[in-house]
Amino acid sequence: MRNPLSEQVVNIKPSGIRKFFDIVSEMKDAISLGVGEPDFDTPWHIRDEGIYSLEKGRTFYTSNAGLKELKIEVCNYLKRKQGIDYDYNHETIITVGGSEAIDIGLRAMVNPGDEVLIPQPSYVSYEPCAILAGAKPVIINLKAENEFRLTAQELLDAITDKTKVLILPFPNNPTGAIMERADLEAVAKIVIEKDIFVMSDEIYGELTYKGGHVSIASLPGMKERTILINGFSKAYAMTGWRLGYACGPKEIIEQMIKIHQFAIMCAPTTSQYAAVEALRNGDEDVLEMRRAYNQRRRYLMHVFKEMGLECFEPYGAFYVFPCIKEFGMTSDEFASRFLEEEKVAVVPGTAFGECGEGFLRISYAYSLDNLKVAIGRLEKFIKRLRAERQGA
Repeated sequence: MRNPLSEQVVNIKPSGIRKFFDIVSEMKDAISLGVGEPDFDTPWHIRDEGIYSLEKGRTFYTSNAGLKELKIEVCNYLKRKQGIDYDYNHETIITVGGSEAIDIGLRAMVNPGDEVLIPQPSYVSYEPCAILAGAKPVIINLKAENEFRLTAQELLDAITDKTKVLILPFPNNPTGAIMERADLEAVAKIVIEKDIFVMSDEIYGELTYKGGHVSIASLPGMKERTILINGFSKAYAMTGWRLGYACGPKEIIEQMIKIHQFAIMCAPTTSQYAAVEALRNGDEDVLEMRRAYNQRRRYLMHVFKEMGLECFEPYGAFYVFPCIKEFGMTSDEFASRFLEEEKVAVVPGTAFGECGEGFLRISYAYSLDNLKVAIGRLEKFIKRLRAERQGA
């Protein structure tokens, strides 16, 4: 019998996040700090709008590109927040989460052999999506001493005559790093000079704790070179609604819609009606959740300092990325032992790229009470490891 499988797909490694999630789901009394999912319920007025759409029988397909009202609200939101003018009819597409937008955006933009620059540590989907699109992923290893920001020199050193797209994953998952305006201006200068394009993943844009989030698409000369990706999962606690969007140049969006219409048809109708309500009346919900995340972030930075655990201060998303190199074990070994001995799941830094070795991703998208219990176990575990090394 012939092999029914694609070698390209078989050779892609499964997500390193899911391994620990699957284990902890079967473990009694375990605490998971491994999944990037808000612990808040979707705000009631947003859920209510979804329910109302069902009661009114709004259960049919929308247009391939998305519900007109939602596309208009997305453009209003980006104008209000970032000062960017998009045409809802030609420069906007509603997708099944931001993940679909990444996939179809790359497939619409790259040819076989084109190079896609991927700063790492970063979200697990970028590299596989680039491979599935036929591109060659080129990894830029970000450094802790630079607060895991992409520097202009790192970008310049990675560009070749085959470079087509730079993925800009900020605020960053897993590090929590952000890029401020000056950082983006330096990157934009090179992008324009080298005539490449940017896929800016801004799914955590509302979760920024130092100034306001700046989109590279808002900088002079960058709107026409950028696919801006965002969604509703993180800011509005709507993970299960599976809804995202992309805005960008008409010629790119048109091709994304073509892929989307053949593979997906349209994003979930109920979710789209709920998202209209989120964008129109959800600012206070976002503010309330951001305040709670920031309180947890500050708590973690305080206790890490008290226990002597090295960790740069992150100002975005809802992750911290502490360094565990002092313990003389790999990230995977540390996470496995921590789960086995203390029943707390965290994610090895290597799940987000090889340069994540020596780090862990800890999500604070969990209640402060759960965090306190889990961090108490972490402190006990670290004391035990330090005692072991002293006695060795």
